[in-house]
Amino acid sequence: MKWLASGLLCSALLTSGLTLATDYTISVVAGGSSDADSYRTEAIDMASDILMREAAVAGESLTITVEKRSYTNWDDFKQAVTLAAESGKAPNIVVTGHEDIAAWAQSGLIVPIEDYISLDSWPVNNIYPNLMNIASYNNMVYGLPQDAEARPFFAWKDHLAKLGYSAADIEAFPDKISAGEYTLYDMLKDAKKAQDMGLVEPGYGFYPRVSNGPDYWQFYTSFGGQLQDSQSHRLVFDQEAARKTYQFFIDAVKMGVTRKNHIGTPWDQWYSEVAHGKAMFWHGGTWHYARYTGKEGLTDFFGNIQFSLIPSGDRSGKANTLTHPLVYLLTDQKDDNVQEIAAKLIQIASEPRINTLHAIKSSHLGITKEQLNIPIYANNRWAMEATERLLPYASAMPNDTDFGNFWNIYWKGLEAAWTGQKTAEQAVNEAVSELHATMANSVVIR
Repeated sequence: MKWLASGLLCSALLTSGLTLATDYTISVVAGGSSDADSYRTEAIDMASDILMREAAVAGESLTITVEKRSYTNWDDFKQAVTLAAESGKAPNIVVTGHEDIAAWAQSGLIVPIEDYISLDSWPVNNIYPNLMNIASYNNMVYGLPQDAEARPFFAWKDHLAKLGYSAADIEAFPDKISAGEYTLYDMLKDAKKAQDMGLVEPGYGFYPRVSNGPDYWQFYTSFGGQLQDSQSHRLVFDQEAARKTYQFFIDAVKMGVTRKNHIGTPWDQWYSEVAHGKAMFWHGGTWHYARYTGKEGLTDFFGNIQFSLIPSGDRSGKANTLTHPLVYLLTDQKDDNVQEIAAKLIQIASEPRINTLHAIKSSHLGITKEQLNIPIYANNRWAMEATERLLPYASAMPNDTDFGNFWNIYWKGLEAAWTGQKTAEQAVNEAVSELHATMANSVVIR
């Protein structure tokens, strides 16, 4: 490995014996980041200060200037990175969704971070193994997770109480869901009761996210679906799981608890409604906590909202959640010295106290076990409960260059079934036909 062969960076600081440039400029660009996510780039700045101080203590001369930029819009971010790479000026570090790893690794844009740091060194050896797997491709670790999150199922507690659930029942709700004793169809029945009792308006019994997103793979898993074959690593389209998923949304519309035209509802409207008890059940992300308790003014989250894994669909499936961590990735700069400096900055930025600043400020989850011992994390009820209740059970979308097309086909079928254009069987059959025509060598159809 390059980190071992060069001896440029040891576990603590720069070593002697190799002539280094005294000045480095390291650029970091983050996608999907608002003001709440500022530590995605600021952490690299903090890491540069630590690395320079370590060098100074060791008698080395090192100056690092960090250039930071963040994009709220993912399309703008992807275009900026692509254009910069094409002009030979790719940023040294990119912060992006893990699903970009496969395509960018194949194109040569990024290099494996394991070539530049030891995976057995701290804090890398403390990062949750499932997150490290998500940051890998072709048995190589390409990046380090920058954050973690999960996608919970939410319920309004007062409505549950009025349906007859005791305080003890409501407290035990997450455990009941985790054990498979409360399914998605049990939820639809309660959603219908809540509407019949006038607790919520028609179409607000089950109030899903209002646009396509990774969340909708959770329902496929709830009905026993598998996204990737563990042996061949090929994508998997489980026809029965897809049919059940499509039928579930058809049934939600038939029961009147979800609107046929729900997709496309403005996000601001949706956030306001779920944060003020206008919906019985919904699903979202762990980062929604910051929106509910901030902009939406929900002063007592835990008094009003219960959260859990997404319920199993039936006995063939399982309660689950999905994580979609962003990752720090190294671009290929053709200069190992620059890349080792950038890799070391990523490693330092992943230390528990630094990563915890991002986790708490943005309502994300930590990436290392040690963060549970950091006071600001340990004393944050949301961070602790969400981590313990959700993160150990989180799966992720595969790092596969064909997954985007696979996702589009799945979603097209789901939307057609949801809006009444096709039956579940018709939607599955059309998806299978399209997969055979466009992805026959990439997908296992079961």
